[in-house]
Amino acid sequence: MSTALLQHPENLVSFIEYQKKTIVSKALVQNEKGSITLFAFDAGEGLSEHTAPFDAFVMVIDGALEITVGGVAHKVHAGEALMMPANVPHALAARVPAKMLLVMIKG
Repeated sequence: MSTALLQHPENLVSFIEYQKKTIVSKALVQNEKGSITLFAFDAGEGLSEHTAPFDAFVMVIDGALEITVGGVAHKVHAGEALMMPANVPHALAARVPAKMLLVMIKG
């Protein structure tokens, strides 16, 4: 496994670019214990309601997302984070362009 050093948090934002009218994702880590994935959402994009079998930690690193967990909407801005419990329905909507870091915890 290789290692990488992020000396400045804003470097994480530059790891992924926005694309018009779409969602871009980039896996940083993926193994049997979990995954770390960057996402970039153009304004108006999102993920429809779904569930995941694992707890998930979301940190917005640019812009803002509306994240609905268990029917409760949360406005999450850059620098803020939210924990999404396993098997609880959740959805994401980007009213403005936004980037997030998703950490899925399997163990």
